[in-house]
Amino acid sequence: MVFTLPTFPSQFSTKTLILEKCRTSKDLNQVHAHLIKTRLLHDPAVVEPLLESSALILPHPAINYALSIFKELENPNSSAYNVMIRGLTKNHSPEKSILLFRQMVEHLVQPDEFTFPSVLKACSKLGALKEGEQIHAHVLKLMDRFECTEFVENALVYMYACCGQHELARQVFDGMSERSAIAWSSMFSGYVRCECWEEVVGLFKRMLEMDIEFNKVTLISVLTACGRLGDLELGEWIYEYAVVNGLMGSDILVTSLVDMYARCARVDNARSLFDNMSKRDVVAWSAMISGYTQSNQCKEALALFQDMQNENVEPNEVTMVSLLSSCAALGALQTGKWVHSCIKKKNMKLSTNLGTTLVDFYAKCGCVDIAIKIFKAMPSKNVWSWTALIQGLASNGRGKTALEFYNLMLQENIKPNNVTFIGVLCACTHAGLVDEGRGYLVSMSKDFGIKPRIEHYGCVVDMLGRSGLIEAAYEFITNMPIKPNAVIWRTLLASCRVHKHVEIGEEAMKHLVRLEPAHSGDYILLSNLYASVGRVEDATRLRNEMKRLGIKKSPGWSYIEVDGVVHEFLAEDNRHKELQEIYEATEKMMGRIKLAGYVADMEQARLEAEEDEKEASVSHHSEKLAIAFGLIRTSPGDTIRISKNLRICVDCHNATKIISNVFGREIVIRDRSRFHHFRNGSCSCNDFW
Repeated sequence: MVFTLPTFPSQFSTKTLILEKCRTSKDLNQVHAHLIKTRLLHDPAVVEPLLESSALILPHPAINYALSIFKELENPNSSAYNVMIRGLTKNHSPEKSILLFRQMVEHLVQPDEFTFPSVLKACSKLGALKEGEQIHAHVLKLMDRFECTEFVENALVYMYACCGQHELARQVFDGMSERSAIAWSSMFSGYVRCECWEEVVGLFKRMLEMDIEFNKVTLISVLTACGRLGDLELGEWIYEYAVVNGLMGSDILVTSLVDMYARCARVDNARSLFDNMSKRDVVAWSAMISGYTQSNQCKEALALFQDMQNENVEPNEVTMVSLLSSCAALGALQTGKWVHSCIKKKNMKLSTNLGTTLVDFYAKCGCVDIAIKIFKAMPSKNVWSWTALIQGLASNGRGKTALEFYNLMLQENIKPNNVTFIGVLCACTHAGLVDEGRGYLVSMSKDFGIKPRIEHYGCVVDMLGRSGLIEAAYEFITNMPIKPNAVIWRTLLASCRVHKHVEIGEEAMKHLVRLEPAHSGDYILLSNLYASVGRVEDATRLRNEMKRLGIKKSPGWSYIEVDGVVHEFLAEDNRHKELQEIYEATEKMMGRIKLAGYVADMEQARLEAEEDEKEASVSHHSEKLAIAFGLIRTSPGDTIRISKNLRICVDCHNATKIISNVFGREIVIRDRSRFHHFRNGSCSCNDFW
């Protein structure tokens, strides 16, 4: 193709012709060559559309080509600079955009109202506050010369908000003589990007008070904030508004409503909206799957993902993170491994978020070595990545290794946060490192300025209690600088149950009855404590008191995944479709370990069980049924993995040690407190849990 440009074209016709003709890089080369040949390249009316075409308009912008043209210009004017600054910002080179603006100023080319929005957008992308403030100073010097200041002010609002300077952003916003819909949107966008959810809701309420018209984009931002804040009332107001004003045809808005309801624990409402959507993209599917995961309906999350696969919707990173979190909660290792293989097949980037979730998943399934391997392979790590690994190591009985990684974290100049210290203190708890744990509690505030929270004090109480230092734990609670909650006293009561300390156990119960009078676990703990020291009448009295008050015991569940299906068991279960075979396998299993020296601990039987029923009651605890099912449904030598919602009892712990030896199996049980890796007749917790 040969282009013939007029010898003396008008500015309009030249620009129009160039922009119309340049549709590919080849077209651009030909036009460029013609302009060089005809010596029109340095005509501003010609070079600006050429730069615009190459840097902004081509389907695949040739930004480097545009730069090569720009560098050949003898005296580029502000329009040429503006095009290049816009192009660099748009084409993921914001740092180069700022450098070009600096060059523009140094060459005494006067910026105008079209220059600043693009370079401020570059500062927003980089979070470059210092440069943004310098550009703001230029704006103030030149503001009187601008015909229109609205776009510049909007860019300033967005820049400050993106740099975390919300008060400055609001100052600029409040100082605007006129605030258009774009100005409000800029303020909302900045707040959303920095996850300032309370500010989003506050700004929206101000819009309502001022009777300012808002659009669909604003509602989507506010719904996101409602979900993060759990503000169901405002979220439902927006839903009603959307219905009345005919906005429910917007799939993006409905997806935001699904996300809001799911995050506010109204999963049924979310699912109803989701099922009625005419078109569901990956964002909608991911929002619903994430909602199930956050509401602890993990089996439903996995089932919905199967539906998503059947609909041939390609998952994204958010989907995978939610699925892995569900698999972690269920201990569904095989399903999670399949998700991991999908991530590899789709060549998904191992982002910090995805990598951290994988570390957390494998750690929560007891595969600590794989978690460490993934952690080391992550190209970038943040404090949450380190924290996930430290917590995973701690809960798997690798307390000393967890502390080694904590020290490595400090060497990498990653500052720990309050959650990191929960992991560190748990590491000391599960490893029996009492003196070290006390030292870390002091280090929190002394070295890092982190004020200990109730969770940290709870870890110390647990650490002292598990080590048998019941009096020290009680004294620690009474001297705490903040008022102990029910969890603190419950932790102490659990330790009293293990170490048979009745007096302090009763004292803990007095506080628990006052704080949470209907918590069944507290009554069960004290009842079991009485039974363990031979005070059966007191134990029976407490159980009868539960019945009188209508307090029902929370059932103990055990989960096992076999061939990608998660099976769940209750103590003395009668629901499983393979019930008869499971009980026969359980009886055989218990018979074999008796020959190896197992003796049932009758204290762990149901209190109301008759004497001749107690051994059967103990034999049919949920984890024993799950282990028996694993023995008959997995291949010899396979690791059996169980997840349990309550703390493993003494009898099941002793029995599982012997089962691991008799059957030659590694058995991993994750209970409410930690992991137990049973191998060759011993447990990773060293009987310290």
